[in-house]
Amino acid sequence: MRKTVFEISKMDCPSEENLIRMKLDGIGNIENLDFDIPNRRLIIYHKGEVEKIEKSIIELNLGSKRLATQETEQKKFTKNTNQKKLLWTVLAINFIFFLLEMTTGLISKSMGLVADSLDMLADSFVYGISLFAVGGTMARKKRIAKLAGYFQITLGIIGFIEVLRRFFGAEALPDYSIMIIVSVFALIANGICLYLMQRSKSREEAHMKASMIFTSNDVIINLGVIVAGLLVNWLNSDKPDLIIGTIVFILVVRGAIRILRLGK
Repeated sequence: MRKTVFEISKMDCPSEENLIRMKLDGIGNIENLDFDIPNRRLIIYHKGEVEKIEKSIIELNLGSKRLATQETEQKKFTKNTNQKKLLWTVLAINFIFFLLEMTTGLISKSMGLVADSLDMLADSFVYGISLFAVGGTMARKKRIAKLAGYFQITLGIIGFIEVLRRFFGAEALPDYSIMIIVSVFALIANGICLYLMQRSKSREEAHMKASMIFTSNDVIINLGVIVAGLLVNWLNSDKPDLIIGTIVFILVVRGAIRILRLGK
C-alpha cells in the first residue's frame, strides 16, 4: 500500500472535495481518500503507481501539487456511513438559499445577490451529481456533469450580459439593506455546511473550524456582497454591486468549467 500527499491550493470548501471524489471515482487502485480542507491537503491511499491519479486531479485545475509518496502499513480505514444523508442536507441548504438569493436579488435589483445565488446553485449541482451519479456508470456521471456545467455557464453568461446592460444604463439603486441581510443569512448557511462536512470526518478539528470557515470562497463571496451593500449606501451608486456581481459570475463560470472536466 502507498500513501500519496497532494497540496490542493484551491480546495477551500466541501464542493471542491466532492469534485475531486467524482473525478477519481472509477480509478480501481484507490483504497481511501482523506481530505484536510483547512490545510488544503489530500492524502490518497492506493496500490500501484500514482500517475493516473495525479493526472486526474491536475485536470480539475485546482492548483494541485504532489508533495510525497511513501509506503504505508495502514490497511483499515473508517468509512462515513452517513455520507448520503449529509450530502442531502447540504444540497438542501444550498438549493434553498439559491432560491432565496435569486428571488431577493431580483426584488432588490442586486446583481451581487443574483450572482451569489448561482454560486449556491453550482454547489447544489456538485452535491447533486455526487448523490445521483457517483456509484452509477461512468457514462451517466459524465452526462450529468456536462448538462450541469453547460447550464451553469449559460446562466453565468446571461448574468454578464445583465451586468453590462446595467453598467451602461440608468437603473435604480439596489436595496442595500436586503443585500446585507440576505448575505448574512447566506454566510451562516455556508458556515453550517462547512461545519457539517468537516464534523463528518470524525476527527477532533474544532480548533481548525474558524480558519476553515473564514478561508472559504463561499464565505468570502458573502462578505463581498455585504461590503458591496454598504458601499452602495455610502456612495449612492450601483457600481459596487455590479463589480461584486461580475467577480462572482466569473467564479461561477470557472466552477462550471471544472464540472465539465468531470465529463471528459
